[in-house]
Amino acid sequence: MSLPKSVFLVLLLVLPLLGWSQARPAAAPVKGQPIELLTASSLEGGTFNGIEIRKLLGNVSLRQGTTLLYADSMYQYLERNAIEAFSNVRIIQNDTITITGNRGTYDGDTRKARMTGNVTLRDPRMTLTTQLLDYDLANNLAYYSTGGHLQDPKNTLDSQFGYYNTVSKVFSFKRNVKLVTPENTIDTDTLQYNTISKVAYFFGPTRIKGKNQNLYAENGTYNTATKEANFGRNAKIETPTYLLGGDKLFYNELTQYGVATGRVSMISKKDNLEIRGDVGRYWRAQGRAKVYGSRPVMRNISGKDTLYLTADTLVSIEGKPPLNKGAVIYAYRKARIFRSDLQGRADSLTYDRQDSIIYLSHDPVLWTKKNQLTADSMEIRQRRGKIDQMRLYGHAFSIGLDTIGNYNQVKGRTMVAYFGEKAIKKIDVVGNAESLYYALEGDTAVSGVNKSLSATMALRFTDDELQTISFITNPEAKFIPPNELKPEEAKLKDFRWRPDDRPTRRQTLGKHFALPVKPKKKPAPARKPPVKSSKRTPARK
Repeated sequence: MSLPKSVFLVLLLVLPLLGWSQARPAAAPVKGQPIELLTASSLEGGTFNGIEIRKLLGNVSLRQGTTLLYADSMYQYLERNAIEAFSNVRIIQNDTITITGNRGTYDGDTRKARMTGNVTLRDPRMTLTTQLLDYDLANNLAYYSTGGHLQDPKNTLDSQFGYYNTVSKVFSFKRNVKLVTPENTIDTDTLQYNTISKVAYFFGPTRIKGKNQNLYAENGTYNTATKEANFGRNAKIETPTYLLGGDKLFYNELTQYGVATGRVSMISKKDNLEIRGDVGRYWRAQGRAKVYGSRPVMRNISGKDTLYLTADTLVSIEGKPPLNKGAVIYAYRKARIFRSDLQGRADSLTYDRQDSIIYLSHDPVLWTKKNQLTADSMEIRQRRGKIDQMRLYGHAFSIGLDTIGNYNQVKGRTMVAYFGEKAIKKIDVVGNAESLYYALEGDTAVSGVNKSLSATMALRFTDDELQTISFITNPEAKFIPPNELKPEEAKLKDFRWRPDDRPTRRQTLGKHFALPVKPKKKPAPARKPPVKSSKRTPARK
């Protein structure tokens, strides 16, 4: 045996095999037990090159304990208790393991066999074919290094290297491993396969390609019988619409249910949307995914802007054509949204991704630039990735800061705010409409306060500044000079300014989309003052 081959075999023997510690090999013959001749058509004996040998020809059969050896012809070396077998070679161990090949050798003292040429190993559960197989009968180990093909009733497996424990029924494979089941194809570099439990264990980058989904992981197990996968280290499951990943991933192909934990990421391929969290659950048949843990965050990139949404729990429902072609995101308990031109919060939030409408309920509040809007419930309607309308239902209230810090206010039962390219351009108020606006002189001094009341009101803006107010029904209006304005008249009823509640980018993104930390600049080293050289006057002699 060459040195490289010896090193390879030693490496294989020291690799861990599942179940070996519990496996008990069958009773083996005593080391050095002579190989017994059973049958042969003819026998020739003699000494060749100083070695005593017997040539056995025609239907040869030998036995050592429970091991039987067959071939068309053999050389039997009596002094070293070994044989060489030629043509139709067959080894049978304990009536369960059968190895066939074109040529073979067997050492009766070490109980090691080597079979070459169209080698086949069979046991009741599988068939292995290769071109060269070494078999250690004492330790019940078979191994190959020239490529092998494994076949059981439902699965096939190919690899460059492999070894098999005939007691524990565990195969270990290395390099270019491909396991094919009726539903999937598994490609990996290192894999163990238990032919009894039908469980595959892999220890490197592994891809499982199925009819409806693909899976990837770098560590884990896959049960080819129950179709259950337990993945670790950078695990992912990919469907036609979603990509779900995490540090760990469990997926059952039969129930189409998956659970991901640790740095979970769920990506919707259709609309450039991603949700990150600590735990993700996916029901593929229902088209439903749920992400929670450490304030999960949704990121939706639209054009040059990005919308972030966070809550205690985020639920994504896929659309079901033809009635609902889009999908919906549900966010509940302490929902927050952040975009460069919009921030908001509510206890519950719904994002209709088909119509780009965001619904907020339970104490919602929105901010756009210097404007704050509140109501019992709200809608944000978008067009081409920008805010088009905000609809406020029940106790609608709008507050805006002017250039010198005064609060301009509008309230009513229902309110619709229309947006232009950069700011609010119009507000329609229906039902118990009230407004309070400060009139300024040169944007630096207050000249008075316009206070009005009407059933319906329309306000128009230019560059975020009020230009006109139109009263539709039963208007009442008055102008209050600054010196006559009482403190209680400076605010409409239910006025509530909430700047501290306004979500920031960092608060909304949390740890899942954390902003990169900029390295601190090292202070420049202080320059040392130059050393002044002192000239000494030479002493007089």
